[in-house]
Parts: sequence; C-alpha cells; structure tokens
Amino acid sequence: MAYILNLETATTNCSVSIAKEGELMVLKEHNSANFSHAEQLHVFIQEALEEAALQITQLNAIAVSKGPGSYTGLRIGVSAAKGLCFALNIPLISIPTLTSMAIQRKDTDASFVIPVLDARRMEVYSTVFNQKNEEVRGTEAEVINEDSFEEYEKQGKVLILGSGAEKCLEPLRSKNIEFDTAIIPSAKEMCSLSYEKYASNNFEDVAYFEPFYLKDFVLLTKKKK
Repeated sequence: MAYILNLETATTNCSVSIAKEGELMVLKEHNSANFSHAEQLHVFIQEALEEAALQITQLNAIAVSKGPGSYTGLRIGVSAAKGLCFALNIPLISIPTLTSMAIQRKDTDASFVIPVLDARRMEVYSTVFNQKNEEVRGTEAEVINEDSFEEYEKQGKVLILGSGAEKCLEPLRSKNIEFDTAIIPSAKEMCSLSYEKYASNNFEDVAYFEPFYLKDFVLLTKKKK
C-alpha cells in the first residue's frame, strides 16, 4: 500500500494532496495572488493528514512539482519536500509542473496540447504534448509572437491551456487554436503521475535535487535617484 503526499507550489496555487495507490484521498488548496505558500503549505499538509486519518510516518513518498514556475514558490515546495524526506527517510519524487497541467485537458480533438505558464513580460514557459500526453517538444521559455507554435498548428488543432494562455490570445488568434485560461497546476493531477514514478522506483537524490527554474532568478530593485 503506497501513500504519497503531493505538493504543488509552482504558481499562485498552494496545493496539497494525499493519494493511495495513485487515487486521490484528500485535496487541500488555495489559489491566491498573494503567494501565501509559506504560511499555508505546512497547515495544509497537517490538515490533509488528519482528513485522511493518517500519521505522517505512514507516508511512503513525497512528490513535489519541480517547475518551471515561481522561483520563491518552487523553493518553498522543494524545501518542504526534502525536509520531510530526510526526516522520514522516504523517497522524493519530482513531477514536471507542465505535465500535470497537460493531463487536465478536457474533451477536445486537439492534436497537440500546450500548457503554458506566465513568465516575465511577453514570455511563457511551455511544453508540447500530443494526443497521448506524450512530450513532443521539451520545456522552453519563449516570447510569444504570431509565429509561435506554428509548426504544430499546421499539423492539426492546438489547445493552449494555463495562465500563460492570456498572453497568447491576441497574437495567436487562429481557427486551429483553442484556449483554456482557467487551468492551473494542482496537486490533484499529481496523484497518478507520482504513483507511476513510485511504482518504477523513479526517485530523486534528496541531497542534490533542485527545482527546474529554467530561467535565472532576477531581483528587481528601485533605481537610485
């Protein structure tokens, strides 16, 4: 019997789930533009354990959303996951943030699904998946323009989903592109993905694992007068 705690903090959604054999037992999450992960994450973990009637020592693994996403959010999630893995001596599993978004695709005949997360300015983080949810192009940070994803649009209908889809609406208006701006990363979709990795012993090195930032962290400061 495998109980896995899933943590998703890559965006504004602070999300925690517990799964049994890959099936969702409990989900605790709150999506806030204030990025209150530091205050909420450990509270959600405790509440999820209580709701699932589990002791923390009964967990078999911790899964964490690895990014890309918010630098601070990823640090909070990964730090919590690594700390629990060290303390409980259980394995760490990482789930690509955009992969867990891609499997949220609703009924669609799109040939390609492209989850996108908002980055700075006109940039987004994106990965391209086919109808079988297989990755056909790796994760990139890119500036959206009228030619973005053109090679996939020429092959069939494209579904762009996620917070970054807002940036795509105007430059990519096309009959072959659908948009879903409501999709956000959630620990709910991590359940099946983390169990698949657990079953195949696909674990991270707890000591050396780092989030997938994709872009360097930039601290903006006010100019001196």
